[in-house]
Amino acid sequence: MSERIIRYSIWIYLAIFFSYLLGPLVIMSITAFNSPTFPRATPWECLTFEWFSALFQDQRILNGIKNSVVVGLGTVILSVSMGLAGALMLTQIWPKMRATYYTIIIAPILIPGVVIGISTLVFWDRVNRMLGLGADSFLSNGLFLTIIGQSTFIASYCLLVLVARLQRYDLALTEAALDLGASHAQAFRKILLPFMRPALASAAVLAFLASFENYNTTTFTFGEYPTLTIELAQKVRYGITPAISALAFIIVALTVFFALINESKIKRKEQVMEARKNATVGELSKGVKVPGFLSGNPAAIVLVLFCFASVAVVGTATAYSPDQCVARVKEQKQIEASERIQELRRKRDEENLKKFKGVFDPDDIAPNEESVPKQDNNSGFSGVFDPNALNGEDGTQDDSDASGGDDSGNSSGFGGVFDPNNLNSE
Repeated sequence: MSERIIRYSIWIYLAIFFSYLLGPLVIMSITAFNSPTFPRATPWECLTFEWFSALFQDQRILNGIKNSVVVGLGTVILSVSMGLAGALMLTQIWPKMRATYYTIIIAPILIPGVVIGISTLVFWDRVNRMLGLGADSFLSNGLFLTIIGQSTFIASYCLLVLVARLQRYDLALTEAALDLGASHAQAFRKILLPFMRPALASAAVLAFLASFENYNTTTFTFGEYPTLTIELAQKVRYGITPAISALAFIIVALTVFFALINESKIKRKEQVMEARKNATVGELSKGVKVPGFLSGNPAAIVLVLFCFASVAVVGTATAYSPDQCVARVKEQKQIEASERIQELRRKRDEENLKKFKGVFDPDDIAPNEESVPKQDNNSGFSGVFDPNALNGEDGTQDDSDASGGDDSGNSSGFGGVFDPNNLNSE
């Protein structure tokens, strides 16, 4: 029971690990076949291949790919050469100096790429001035500076690969060749190089890939020759399209293709060696019967299926047209947009109506007398300036005042001194 739990746990861990590792690549590959102008996998709209044609029509991307290939090839030649020289020196140097020498040649890996790029630019600019060359000289060329700057640290990666292979080399083979009359150049070319060929191939692939994806160092040295990573970074800064997803899909497809080829070749060699090992003398003289290329070779089977799928995709892309689907989706989007606009207008009208009713409420315009609060006269003048003070309570002139009646009706506070009737006789 515990072994089954451990086995299931390992499979779950591997599933999570590869999902985390390959999930973004799968999602980006899906966005290359979706019709929206911004890379997205959901919601799915229409199957389209237009982003691949847009990619091959983008001159900046194509120019960046060309510059990246040129820089990569130059970096491979220089880095593998320096790595092989450093590996041979490491195996032949004085043993007490090997640790110090190893630390020095590995140090560029630990230096940030930004520092390497700036130092490369400053150093070769100083050399260019010392030699009295102009600003358009070879030493100021962007391709030259980029190759030199990248090779500074990529050579250290190549050295590690070559040293691992060189530690398995038997120096007695070189000594035997020298004893038999071969020169050092002949021994190196006919004995050491064939032995180092697998490591040289691995170091070359590693150097090319490291150069192709480098950005930190290249951003200071490219000059007038921007590489693919520089172009992609500039495009991301100003807005991306699914054409970048199409480029990513092509790179992933090529990587899988070459990986399957390499794996199928390795499996084929193992089958040949196994057949020769189990063959009799008669079979060896007549020729060993080797199984077919697809027999017992899963990588070869997957490679064949991958090739058929690629041909099918290319054929579908040439015959398929997404115009009807794109037009239908566009019409649907317009309908949805108009519905959203109408909904927003309806909500706005409702809000305006509520505000209108709140401002022009009839109760606020003609309120009832009961609802009007009586103002208390607390000004300290006891209603002297009230217009009703000259009239009666009902707003009309008092009858007694008009007929010269009782003075008690005069409540103005002056005792009837200004009453005209006072000038007449009784």
